[in-house]
Amino acid sequence: MQLRNLLEAKGFHRILLRKMSTGHYACQVKLNLIKGVFIVDTGASSSCVGLQHVDLFNLIKQESDCIAAGAGGSNMKTALACSNLLELQKHTTKNISFILLDLSHVNKAISQVDPTIIHGILGADYLKRYGAVIDYGRNCMYLK
Repeated sequence: MQLRNLLEAKGFHRILLRKMSTGHYACQVKLNLIKGVFIVDTGASSSCVGLQHVDLFNLIKQESDCIAAGAGGSNMKTALACSNLLELQKHTTKNISFILLDLSHVNKAISQVDPTIIHGILGADYLKRYGAVIDYGRNCMYLK
């Protein structure tokens, strides 16, 4: 039995991914009904949206005392956006929260080899919550 058939029979939704020229995997999302592009990043502990996209996605920014660190940046100030609607094709998540932080270093690095603008990152918090199974060979992931 193929992985796709097995997972879909168990109620998983298949989400198409695009392998970028940087090697990252990205997916089309709708955040609060607005289209965007998020990187799927199993190494990121939290899902986040770039501060520069707060208005685009109609996010309500709440202050936070947390400081973020990750590849390409450290000691980054963050904010929080709660109660959002995220759609990945047929998989819908209501009442989802995102860390808001400056992702300009991510877009700057990616822009050197790929013109795609990255609006956010789906991190391990989201991927684990929905039992993500990533099929790198077929450029897709499955979410329960």
